[in-house]
Amino acid sequence: MRPVNHVVERFIPSALVFSIVLTFIVAILALILTDTGPGDLVLFWGDGLAGLLAFMTQMALILLLGHILANTGPVRKLLAFLGRVPTTPLFAYVFVFVVAALASLITWGLGLVVGGLLAREVAYQGRERGMKLHFPMLVASGFAGFVVWHMGYSASGPLTAATEGSFLIEPLGGQPLPITETVFAPWNLIAAVVAIAVVALALFLVAPRAGDRITELAVDAREKNVDTEEEIVTPADRVDASRLPTLLVGLALVGYLVLHFSQGGTLTLDTVNWSFLALILLLVRNPFELIALTKNAASNVGEILLQFPLYAGILGMMSGTGLIQVFSDAFVSISNPVTFGLLAFLSAGLVNFFVPSGGGQFAVQGPIMLGAGAELGVDPAVTIMAVSYGDQWTNMIQPFWALPLLAIAGLKMRDILGYTTVVLIASGLVFAGTLLIVSL
Repeated sequence: MRPVNHVVERFIPSALVFSIVLTFIVAILALILTDTGPGDLVLFWGDGLAGLLAFMTQMALILLLGHILANTGPVRKLLAFLGRVPTTPLFAYVFVFVVAALASLITWGLGLVVGGLLAREVAYQGRERGMKLHFPMLVASGFAGFVVWHMGYSASGPLTAATEGSFLIEPLGGQPLPITETVFAPWNLIAAVVAIAVVALALFLVAPRAGDRITELAVDAREKNVDTEEEIVTPADRVDASRLPTLLVGLALVGYLVLHFSQGGTLTLDTVNWSFLALILLLVRNPFELIALTKNAASNVGEILLQFPLYAGILGMMSGTGLIQVFSDAFVSISNPVTFGLLAFLSAGLVNFFVPSGGGQFAVQGPIMLGAGAELGVDPAVTIMAVSYGDQWTNMIQPFWALPLLAIAGLKMRDILGYTTVVLIASGLVFAGTLLIVSL
C-alpha cells in the first residue's frame, strides 16, 4: 500500500481545491466540445452558482443533525454501553463496523460520528479490561461503515430523485422517482445486507491475530461530553433550562410526520431531516443543551457548504452549454442496457474521488447518467443506485470524510488505508454483481 499512501498524502489536495480545479476543467471542455463562447460560459457559470441553494441547505442539515444526534446524552450512553459488548479482538473489529454501517443506513452524518466515537470507546474499554486491540483497525472499521450510507434512509441521490422540484426531476422526465423503487427496492435491501456481511467477513480475515504487531490506544482519545450546563440567573435562563420548549416542538414535528405519511406523503430529503430533528428535540434535556450541541457540530458543515455553489456553477455550465448531452452520448456509445449500470458505477467511483460529496456528485453526474440511461432504455432506478454505489464505494480510499476522525484519533490516512482498501475490494464485488444481476 505504500504507493497509494504516497499519492494520497502528498499529491491529493483538499476537496475544496478539487471543486475549483473541476470548475476550470469543465469550462475548458465546454469551450472545446461545444460552440459556446467565453462570455456565455461565464454567464452560465454565474447564473448557476445559486442553483443548489435549497439542496445545499438540505445536505448541511443532514450532516449537522447527524452530528448533534450522535452527541445527545442518550446516544452517548448507548455508545458507552456498546463499548462493553465486544469480548474478543476479532469480535470488536467486526462489531464496530456493523454498528457504524447500521448507523450510516439511518443517516450518513450519524454513521460517520458513531463510527468514530464507538471505535474510541471500544479501544478505551478494551484496554481497561486488558484486551489487546489494534487501534488503527478499530478506526478503519468505524469508517468502513460509511461504505453503505447511500443505500439507506439519508441517501441523497435517491431522495433528491424523489423530491418534487429537485434538479433531477427534469432528467427523470418531469416525474419524481419514488424511494420505493430505489433505496427500498428489494434488490437494494438485499445488496445492503450482503455488502455488510461480505465486508464484515473481509475485516475478520485481515484482522491482526495473536503474535501480530498491534498499536494500542495510547491515551483516552474519547471526546468528552459537550458542556451543556449554563448558569441560571434570570427568568429567561429558567426557560432555556426547561425541557418543555424542545419537547413541545419535537412532539409537534412527530405529529406533522404522522399526518404527512398517513395522508400519502412520500419520503424526501426534507422529511428525513425533520424526522431527525424531531428525535433530537425529544432526546435533548433543554434548549441550552441543543444550542451547545449545535455549536459543537457546526464546524463540520462549513467546508461542505462552501463547495456546493461551485458544484452548482459546474452544473450550470454543463447544462447551459450542452456539455451534459455530449458526455451522455459518449457514455451511450460504449454501453448497452446490461453493462450500463456497471459502467455507471465504475465512473461514479472515479468521479467521487474528485467530488467526495454525494450531493455534489449527483449535481455534476446525475443528469448525465440519467440522460444516457434513458437513451438505452435503462430503468432510472438502476441509474440512480449505480451512481449511489459508486459514490459510497471509493470513499474508502478518499480521505475527505476520514480526516476529522483521523485528526481526533491521532492517526494518518496511511494507518487505516490498508484495511479500507480491503473494504473497497470486498464491497465493490457486491455492488458490481448487484448491478449486473438487476440489469439482466
